[in-house]
Amino acid sequence: MHPVLFDRRLIALRRARAIADAEPGIDFLVDLVAADIAERLSTIVRPFDTAVVIGGPTEALSRAVRDSGKVGRVIRADLFVPGIGTDPAPQVVLDDEALPFADDSLDLVVSGLTLQWVNDLPGALVQVRRALKPDGLFLASFVGGDSLTELRQAWLAADSELATGASPRVAPFVDVRDLGGLLQRAGFALPVTDQDRIPLRYATPFHLMRELARMGASNPLVERRKSLTGKELLTRAAERYQAGFADPDGRVRATLTLVSISGWKPHESQQKPLQPGSAKMRLADALKTAEQPLDPT
Repeated sequence: MHPVLFDRRLIALRRARAIADAEPGIDFLVDLVAADIAERLSTIVRPFDTAVVIGGPTEALSRAVRDSGKVGRVIRADLFVPGIGTDPAPQVVLDDEALPFADDSLDLVVSGLTLQWVNDLPGALVQVRRALKPDGLFLASFVGGDSLTELRQAWLAADSELATGASPRVAPFVDVRDLGGLLQRAGFALPVTDQDRIPLRYATPFHLMRELARMGASNPLVERRKSLTGKELLTRAAERYQAGFADPDGRVRATLTLVSISGWKPHESQQKPLQPGSAKMRLADALKTAEQPLDPT
């Protein structure tokens, strides 16, 4: 049984509220991910008949896939609730912990900014692999690595000083070094992982906290302290943030790491590693050097 870290119902409620109160510019992360997916699709020469694009709240991600010219049919799927009303409504509203797609039914699955909130990431990856046809492709980008490490440290310091012990306030994010193994365990072939660290700056720590709330990304942890955060504790966390992570101009830094992964559902046409001992040339010959015997001592 996998641990339950995230309150998925709370995530859905906050996301719905964030969409209802959407402000211009708050979806900048979606635009970054859409550009990343478009760039990765541009390097792939084969076409895809049917793609499902999971991510919102705008149509930016599905538009990037559609505009690639590589996909015949693009199905836009949103998480929990429909996206912003000015965009075309998604065809599917789903929970990415329980995908509704039949096995071997899709050629391409794209996920943007959703996998950081799943409780069972290996299980979610297995569901994607099952939904893909053989030689189908999975592309995803989500928040990971050392994202929001500054906020985590500031809250830890403030809690230690004023509260009765630390409370988890910033979600744990998966490390890119673990993702290749997770993709292989889920049954994907040719896994690729990468990360892009994006420095952000804000006028004050309160501006960062407010932006997280506007994105529906405030603390979603099941083990979070349920009581209201008092003014004294909030002020102390902001002071610790300002003291530790402010630039000379007074603005504060925030780390955002976007993790990118890709994997293919296995197919006999894909490249496979050679069997040990099957090489046709010795390494010494290839390097045009003399082979030196091992010193037995």
